[in-house]
Amino acid sequence: MANMYRLFSWEHSYFSGKARAYLRWKQHHGALGPGFEDVLATPELAAGLLIPKSGTPAVPQLEAPDGTWVQDTSEIIDFVEAAHPESPVVPDPVMSPRQCLASYLIELLADEWILVPSFWQRWYYSEDGRELSHRAFNEQQWGAVLAADMPGSARRAAGAGFFEAMFGISASRSDPKGTYAGLVHLGVDEKTEHAWQASQHRLLQRLEVHFDAHDYVFGGQPSLADFGLMGPLYAHLYRDAVSGFALRIWFPLVAEWVERTNAEGALNARWYGQKLYSLDAESGALVGRPATSDGGEWLADDVIPDTLLPVLAIFFEEMWPVLRDAVGVLKSFIASDAHESGGELPGKSFTATPEFLDLQTGDGALTHEYRIGAASGRRMVIPYQIWMLGRVERVLAACTTDAAGRTAIEELLAGFEGGSELLELDSLLAGCRIRKDGGRLFSIPD
Repeated sequence: MANMYRLFSWEHSYFSGKARAYLRWKQHHGALGPGFEDVLATPELAAGLLIPKSGTPAVPQLEAPDGTWVQDTSEIIDFVEAAHPESPVVPDPVMSPRQCLASYLIELLADEWILVPSFWQRWYYSEDGRELSHRAFNEQQWGAVLAADMPGSARRAAGAGFFEAMFGISASRSDPKGTYAGLVHLGVDEKTEHAWQASQHRLLQRLEVHFDAHDYVFGGQPSLADFGLMGPLYAHLYRDAVSGFALRIWFPLVAEWVERTNAEGALNARWYGQKLYSLDAESGALVGRPATSDGGEWLADDVIPDTLLPVLAIFFEEMWPVLRDAVGVLKSFIASDAHESGGELPGKSFTATPEFLDLQTGDGALTHEYRIGAASGRRMVIPYQIWMLGRVERVLAACTTDAAGRTAIEELLAGFEGGSELLELDSLLAGCRIRKDGGRLFSIPD
């Protein structure tokens, strides 16, 4: 058993940034029991510890002091919040139903939609022949995990060898495999890639406006929504060399928010544990006040700031139609002879699950047409996203337990095209509900 929480992670991992920033928030407020240690998940630990404990080498994974293992950032946060409810990161569903629902929608958008252009940006600028390239940096950060005990040049060589062996990086366009194949499975090709990048820029532009007025999503302290956004915005956009340079130039307030939410190297960014000081006019003594906006608190009275509404709109404009279509495809598959009721479904992955490769690629039964901006393509159905919709369904139920909550949610959703459809999740998900067991997903028989 661990004496404290242990987070097994990588610095360059998409979801590790989300979990790490969350645990730092809880630890800072003394709301994490014995605290946590961030452990580099080397291949030795992945093979000898993570896989035996959870069945997967995916990071991040959390080992709790009682020996419980949790593998999935949404479940890590749920687990820790239940064990340590002090300094919560989700607004109360009864007192603040709009903020509560918005936090889960933004988490879903960040985890499963903005993932695509962030993933693309890292690997696009690692391909052969790019005038702007961060391939050397990318090799180094992967090599830091793969060959942690080796000298610098050997670490980079390990990263370069891995990219070629596993990703076929020198033939990424003609024969995509590994991460490049995953992008194709997610619907990225020459017709759609720049539409995905435009989607990412749209989000960044809207966040830049929001962070001009508020230091976090709901005001002066972070929430689940902020930690969700750390997934795409930290490792892939802030840290990676080309995208990090662009972020600092074009979206400096977003870059500042990353530092603030990560709570590291953030003195100028006014992080949540910091005070700003003035001098008392008479005594000259230091007089402190919260460094962050809005008095260091979430906005009162369940307010959704006007600057946040365009961010939420991206969920309804772009992601919701795709999720809705994916539910229909998955529902048909579950009801077909190709699936045994209660049986296993494709897992959470950057690529098609190997056992379901034929179904999740090409014109397989678990693919569908979709649109991104003015472009169209085909992508795999990802049952994990439907599992997350089930999570939203439960949150919606908690937010609408009384008439006041339901009215507040109805008014919020009515402001978005298709928003009111979210209130019908119960019927939409009928015949398509998902059970999660560690990293594996199963249908739930009706």
